[in-house]
Amino acid sequence: MSPVLLFILGVVFVAIGIAVSIALHEVGHLLPAKLFKVRVTKYMIGFGPTVWSKKRGETEYGLKAIPLGGYVSMIGMYPPNKEDGTVRPSSTGMFQSLASDARSLAHEEIGPGDENRVFYRLPVWKKIIIMLGGPAMNLLIGVVLTGVLLMGFGIASQTTTVAEVSKCQVKAGETVDPNSAACKLTPAASAGLKPNDTITSFDGKAVTSWNELTGWIRASAGKQVSITVQRNGAPVATTVTPVLSARPVIGPDGRQTKGADGKLQYQDVGFLGIGAQTALVPQPASSVLPMAGENITQVAGVIVNLPDRVAGVAKAAFSEEPRDPNGPISVVGVGRVAGEVAAMEQVPLQSRFAALIGLLAGLNFALAVFNLVPLLPLDGGHVAGALYEGARRQVARLRGRPDPGAFDIAKLLPVTYVVAVLLMGMGALLIYADIVKPVNLFG
Repeated sequence: MSPVLLFILGVVFVAIGIAVSIALHEVGHLLPAKLFKVRVTKYMIGFGPTVWSKKRGETEYGLKAIPLGGYVSMIGMYPPNKEDGTVRPSSTGMFQSLASDARSLAHEEIGPGDENRVFYRLPVWKKIIIMLGGPAMNLLIGVVLTGVLLMGFGIASQTTTVAEVSKCQVKAGETVDPNSAACKLTPAASAGLKPNDTITSFDGKAVTSWNELTGWIRASAGKQVSITVQRNGAPVATTVTPVLSARPVIGPDGRQTKGADGKLQYQDVGFLGIGAQTALVPQPASSVLPMAGENITQVAGVIVNLPDRVAGVAKAAFSEEPRDPNGPISVVGVGRVAGEVAAMEQVPLQSRFAALIGLLAGLNFALAVFNLVPLLPLDGGHVAGALYEGARRQVARLRGRPDPGAFDIAKLLPVTYVVAVLLMGMGALLIYADIVKPVNLFG
């Protein structure tokens, strides 16, 4: 299959995954709303003109022309305008008009018998459940996909099978002609170890992992030890003597560490001269939630520092600076990454598919966490409004005052529009950056 076709298939796969994730996000709002008897008038995927729709019961289900989101319409999202018989003053500002218009629109579809089926009349806890239903659905999708990735495919791990055997002992930063007299054989080459050998024991101890083996080798400098490998289905025993050699100090992030002077660090340890093959190794179910927690923490870190991250993207987009591979990207960038992963023919198909699953899991975690930001029009903004309403009612109860009623979240519409404009601007910037200065994840 051609790389171009594979690229397209990768983009299509992730595009469908994003669409399904958005659809299920809205289902997360729809189901509790119907459970609590709120009348839901519309369930739409996308924005703009309606491409297709069908009404079932009291709800219209449909698809819109611009597949960049979705929404669920519930009647009575805002309390009605107060009618006290007085004439509204002519100096009513634009923002007050926006709130008034929104309240009016929210009540246009309220018919006889719907008085107790409006959203604003719900108890605070029910409002919170409805609004958290979307992010909760994305979290669930992310956890399920993480489970599929870890338990079904596994993660790339070093195995006990030898990938390569270095012929010459070489100091860090130097090269040696393997055919010259200056080439001093490594212990592995001297012992006759070969690629595809699977190491089963070292110094009489059974080898169960590459990290375990590496630790034993590093601690055995100058000591002759026995080693057994499985070669072509048969055991082969020999002896090796690891030599003392300066090797890179690797940190918890898998990268070589630097000292206080900024220079790469090395330490003298035992060395054989072998490298490990990597393979997808399935993980236990107990690893799923910790991995999901790590992903959520990483996403939260990006969102907390979003203004700085976006500023960094803007700087890179309009200068020669490279993009931060850990920074935010748009749907265009996600599609590009998916296409590049799918087109990597040198990588096994199983590994490519696993990478795409991991990408979708990360996107769902991002959708969940981002929607919890306590700003309208995000779900977190509605949750914050409901919490404020509950706190206000509790304070009134403690002070012996009348119930102040539902909080009129329509008053926050000016903030909503400002946030919406900022989000659209950020989206446009990220799309532009992903076109002119895409993130380079593969070197």
